[in-house]
Amino acid sequence: MKNFALIGAAGYIAPRHMRAIKDTGNRLAAAYDVNDSVGIIDSLAPDADFFTDFECFYEHAHTLRRNPDRALNYVAVCSPNHLHHAHIAAGLRLGGDVICEKPLVPTPSLVDELARVEQETGQRVFNILQLRHHEAIVRLRDKVAAAPQETKFDVDLTYITSRGKWYAASWKGDPRKSFGVATNIGVHFFDMLHFIFGALQHNEVHYNGETKAGGYLEYQRARVRWFLSIDAHDLPDAVKGKKTTYRNIDIRGEPLEFSDGFTDLHTISYAEILAGRGYGLEDARHCIETVHAIRSAMPHISTLREMHPFVSRLK
Repeated sequence: MKNFALIGAAGYIAPRHMRAIKDTGNRLAAAYDVNDSVGIIDSLAPDADFFTDFECFYEHAHTLRRNPDRALNYVAVCSPNHLHHAHIAAGLRLGGDVICEKPLVPTPSLVDELARVEQETGQRVFNILQLRHHEAIVRLRDKVAAAPQETKFDVDLTYITSRGKWYAASWKGDPRKSFGVATNIGVHFFDMLHFIFGALQHNEVHYNGETKAGGYLEYQRARVRWFLSIDAHDLPDAVKGKKTTYRNIDIRGEPLEFSDGFTDLHTISYAEILAGRGYGLEDARHCIETVHAIRSAMPHISTLREMHPFVSRLK
């Protein structure tokens, strides 16, 4: 049984990590969050020590190292995006390997910095890239690999997940903390595209606003028009009033259905990490480079053919 600590215990994604720790037969020993609304711990790890001051959490975790049976083996990071780098580094220096949510860090230079901390501490960083474990995604990757090498697939990626006024008032609505829509909700999909279609060859941004973004990506095996939004007004008419989320990946006119199968992906990710098959810094680098380039780019359109239809409506 391994000992885990969790940073960011009150966040949306934290319960999936708590469940994964429990379901893989391990123990959540300590948790931290500035918010004390963490009642979920009662059902998953009632004996875990809890702290609302990071300094107290860090000191407690440090004292655990005196006893090999209680020392932390892993630190899970589920804090706001802008704190990931600092919390990952702290976890490594506490003597544990670190499992972090996406986006791992905002820039490639911080990936390099974490690699230095790995060398200094002898510990590892793992990123949760759960879509790589989704059965439908794996089947598509196998299908693409089996196609003739000169084949490039035409893909439309559309993801609209409606968010209320709370979003803008939270850290997620602050681009200094979330790094914007394309990074916060898009990094999952950009990693998935790289996993399926290979290295990125061209990255063009057509629109980049507070609530939506769109552009064109060309990979070794695909040409991708993409659109991401948290604005309910962008939902297709057929969906409005019925659903708050619209997810569609269209490949050569055929939709990829992967609405189901998400429930256990964090547990699968944890099991793979514990078995020595986790995704490390270099695995995460590609999607970090992609979103960093999107944030840095000036929107422009080379050809209308490369523009996503939902972006065309905005124009």
